[in-house]
Amino acid sequence: MAPMGIRLSPLGVAVFCLLGLGVIYHLYSGVIASRLAALRQGKTVDLRELLALSVEAAVLGGREVKRIREENALEEKAKGKTKEGAKEMLTIGDLRSHIKMYHLIKNTFPYIKVNSEEHDHAMAVEHNVWNHVIPNEILEKIKEPKEVMADSITVWIDPLDATQEYIEDLREYVTTMVCVAVDGVPIIGVIHKPFSSFTAWAMVSGGSNVKPRKSYNEKSPEIIVSRSHAGKVTSFAQKAFGNHTKIHPAAGAGYKVLSLLDIPDENHEKADVYIHVTYIKKWDICAGNALLKALGGHMTTLKGEEIDYSGSERNDAGLLASININHKLLVEKLPDLQEST
Repeated sequence: MAPMGIRLSPLGVAVFCLLGLGVIYHLYSGVIASRLAALRQGKTVDLRELLALSVEAAVLGGREVKRIREENALEEKAKGKTKEGAKEMLTIGDLRSHIKMYHLIKNTFPYIKVNSEEHDHAMAVEHNVWNHVIPNEILEKIKEPKEVMADSITVWIDPLDATQEYIEDLREYVTTMVCVAVDGVPIIGVIHKPFSSFTAWAMVSGGSNVKPRKSYNEKSPEIIVSRSHAGKVTSFAQKAFGNHTKIHPAAGAGYKVLSLLDIPDENHEKADVYIHVTYIKKWDICAGNALLKALGGHMTTLKGEEIDYSGSERNDAGLLASININHKLLVEKLPDLQEST
């Protein structure tokens, strides 16, 4: 209480308090900010955990994809158009898979950036969290922790690759995929086939549960291409490898990458090279890129440039993928895309 005869001005008291707060903020804000920055910068993640989580997410999403297809409850609709003007389809299978995959990853590592093909603004949020148990299959091949900074990580998920074929009930083409990129470089790739329960996974400089085939035809490679652009790619490939080049039209970037590998599925097509000549998004290709990279293969633009998996989801420069073939020579054989189409 103020002494008798002295009145304190409310305005003066307010100004004094604000000045005091300003001094405190000036003295301590830098300390607080630096500590928060240190906490953010100090967050690290073991890539083995991210690999195990990626496998779990792909399988979890795949269960939703399979369930909804078998219940014939797709509720398909067009969500837009591709760059070429074709309808881009969406189903409940895409959305339910997205919800399971996206929230499992974000609930487990909320400070990691996750890019998904789908969005769920109007749908329920999942509260599932991964249990942090790394399967023995992974621990046997990657024995030591591999820590990376959390802010260097970008996760790309494709909750349902080959939606049009999913609608057409061409189940063999459908996959769910997760990719982990570190500083834009694909390091972990997971491709899951929901209708055969097969999951391919790999970590660069770590290990994998798949491997290349024993041989590839480098001189007259069989080419796998998109069903929707088969004619366009056929003329492009034949200029590079001759008129008798065998072309395999197929759907789904995940399916096409697996066609280059030795996988336990006798019905899966086999090819030597994967070519895509139009715009494609990074959640379609990142997982396959990581798989091939881990096994000594390559996925580049048609000009042989590495694809950066940070920033925009767009890849406008086409795609060339191979393994155990001279990739540089393949690039040199390719004609100029503008002159060929």
